[in-house]
Amino acid sequence: DLPYLPGAATASDLILGLEHGHDTFKFFPAVQAGGAAMLAAWHGPFADVRLCPTGGISVETAPQYLALPNVKVCGGSWLTPADAVAAKDWARITRLAQEAGKLR
Repeated sequence: DLPYLPGAATASDLILGLEHGHDTFKFFPAVQAGGAAMLAAWHGPFADVRLCPTGGISVETAPQYLALPNVKVCGGSWLTPADAVAAKDWARITRLAQEAGKLR
């Protein structure tokens, strides 16, 4: 009963997940696995699948992913830079999250 997001990097992964009743997946590593072009191509045969791409995405590239109809949210390490976490710079992390929340 715990919520989780199964991962997928290939169409076969999606098919297996769909067979197990899932319809939402983490797409990782997004850039290395084909990026926004791959997700756009998947939209045809997997029109009911929703995705959360992560891996190599930046604040600059996130809008390309978010513009796709099958992408609901993006993840990226730009939201929590290691130096900000180490310094406990929660104000910076909060600002980055607020900026990310405005992306479309």
